[in-house]
Amino acid sequence: MNRLEEIKLLAQCMATDNRDAFSRLLEAYADSLRGFLLNLTNGDSMLADDLAQDTFIKAWQGIRSFRGMSGFKTWLYRIAINEYLSFRRRPGSYSYSLDDASHKLTADVTTPHDDCDARHDVRMALDSLPPTERTVAVLFYLEDLPIKKICQLTEMPEGTVKSHLSRARDHMARFLKKDNYEI
Repeated sequence: MNRLEEIKLLAQCMATDNRDAFSRLLEAYADSLRGFLLNLTNGDSMLADDLAQDTFIKAWQGIRSFRGMSGFKTWLYRIAINEYLSFRRRPGSYSYSLDDASHKLTADVTTPHDDCDARHDVRMALDSLPPTERTVAVLFYLEDLPIKKICQLTEMPEGTVKSHLSRARDHMARFLKKDNYEI
């Protein structure tokens, strides 16, 4: 979707609560947002769908607060990040420590490594990260966003984003080496 079409649809949403215009905006970004949430949730499609739904509801409820300082997609991703982080802070949400994730990984792996196993290993390593490190790592490595865009999405200074990325790399390297498990 080009910027002018996006602005036109946003204006319709804000001025007249036009749900069709909002639906068109969501259609343009729903697949990429869901993919992003799937990466954050370690491939849990039900959780990703729930978080996407919550994101869309919050976006609709807050559409008039959108100031246009960034693109709609950036704003939508920011809401999704907040929804994910809120979910992770709730009591009873899934959370693995390095030891828990390593134990689960070694218990589940019974065949030699192939591409599928390597993807599983990376997902498990990502899942072992604290939520903020995981978010920054997914945005950088899987969504292929530049540091400046990640700063905008996460509302963190550049140095903080770089620190989170560095810690995430170190954390994942330790995870992948744990229990004689190396790629």
